[in-house]
Amino acid sequence: MAIRNENMNSVIGPGSIFEGKFYISGSLRIDGKFEGEIKTEDALVVGETGKIKTNIRAREVVIAGTMIGNIYAENEVRLEKNCKLLGDINAPSLSIAEGVVARGTIQITGGLKKDPKKVVEESYGSLNMSPK
Repeated sequence: MAIRNENMNSVIGPGSIFEGKFYISGSLRIDGKFEGEIKTEDALVVGETGKIKTNIRAREVVIAGTMIGNIYAENEVRLEKNCKLLGDINAPSLSIAEGVVARGTIQITGGLKKDPKKVVEESYGSLNMSPK
């Protein structure tokens, strides 16, 4: 799903610094610096000049800037070309562009409510290939 700037409800612009809690019912774009807590029911976009230190809960997350913290997305996470991420990702879908630098753990659920570890283990064990 493409997120366009005209769909953004709130923006922390370049050169702006925000520290604290930011709870928003709409979408948010960060091109400045943010430290604190973010929760949105919609999309969160960190632009190329954005630098954030937070844990994110959002429907959809797009990171093109720098982030320290964990991401929990209901639908999808996109790490864009110049993204630098230090943190964990938990989402049904993840796309990673060439040039991304990241470190952390990833849990992709594929939209299933079941624990991904159990899904993989069940899939692996579904074909009996043990020697006799």
